[in-house]
Amino acid sequence: MTGTLPTYTFENNIAIIRMDDGKANVFSFAVVEALHKHLDQAAADKARSLVLIGRPGKFSAGFDLGEMTASPESARSLVAAGAHLWLRIYGLEIPTVAACTGHALAGGAITLMSCDLRIGADVPSKIGLNEVAIGLVLPKFAVELARERIAKSHFTAATMGAQIYDPAGAKDAGFLDLVVPEQELEAVAMQEAARLGLLRTGAYGATKANARAMMIAEVGAGVEADMASIDIPEV
Repeated sequence: MTGTLPTYTFENNIAIIRMDDGKANVFSFAVVEALHKHLDQAAADKARSLVLIGRPGKFSAGFDLGEMTASPESARSLVAAGAHLWLRIYGLEIPTVAACTGHALAGGAITLMSCDLRIGADVPSKIGLNEVAIGLVLPKFAVELARERIAKSHFTAATMGAQIYDPAGAKDAGFLDLVVPEQELEAVAMQEAARLGLLRTGAYGATKANARAMMIAEVGAGVEADMASIDIPEV
């Protein structure tokens, strides 16, 4: 289990969630639960936008290995919990900005795909969906997120081919929208969140629903069935 859970602050109408467990920023059951609570708080605060920030050098390495290997049931439950979290973020009514501080693999890359605007630090880092490379089937929800967010020319390599990218390549592939110097990352993310927050939130949310709600409902309804069909290899 992660030692430090994500934290939440609210500044200038922007909800800010920081992920920093001191290590690889993995997603455990506790982290997923904490992130849901932070999203609830952002709604209660009537935030006009949200920024999700990783720790220096590491955005997220994906799921908690200990919980993933505890049992097949634990692994499937954790992946399902992550799926519902990412689909919630993908459909969030307000603009969402990811500040990718470094490595973003597996669940970290899925988190990027679930956010509206993805800004990456120009630092040596690995970004991508490496599931197939480690013997895991990329779940349907992740494939469908990739189908919507990843450039068509990179889709096969990024999913079935488990292609890993540096920040410049991740921008070309569609995991990132913008790459900036590391020291400017947080400031640019906050500036963009403020800019997007000036848009009419009702119109933004309704337009996002028109674009994404059908996919979210269809994929979300099939998460548990998809998990039941996936064999989790021993690590």
